[in-house]
Amino acid sequence: MNASVILDAINDEIVARGCFIVDVSVSKDNDIVLTVESEEGTIELDDCVALSRYFETKFDREVEDYSLTVSSAGLDQPFKVYRQYLKAVGTKVEVSLKGGKKMVAELEAADQESITLKYVAKEAVEGKKKKELVEHLDRFTMDQVNAVRPYIEFK
Repeated sequence: MNASVILDAINDEIVARGCFIVDVSVSKDNDIVLTVESEEGTIELDDCVALSRYFETKFDREVEDYSLTVSSAGLDQPFKVYRQYLKAVGTKVEVSLKGGKKMVAELEAADQESITLKYVAKEAVEGKKKKELVEHLDRFTMDQVNAVRPYIEFK
């Protein structure tokens, strides 16, 4: 079984549930991991169960001999698809840039080629002895970015 066959068979049901596919992986032993995310809000356990049951109506376990795991993208996982970036616009994200720089910023905009981040950094300001907080609004191309993930803030 391959990922494109799986996507063709179940994409309509995923969309009908208000979700989108983040990843489909199929091991050589036919262990299938389907990762989905909700268009709005979060994936519920009921969504995963319903998608698993729907999958089983499309693929016979006796014929295909597979194992299936349906899961949400997870808050600690980096974004894999463009739609995750779009969903996160206006929220805080953790960003790891190539070259080792890491930051927490607000995702202002995203397109297929780049992301725009709003963040504050302590910097030397001409005429001042102490570093001051300076607000930035910078665009980074995707080839400058290692990973972007949701920022989890504990209050």
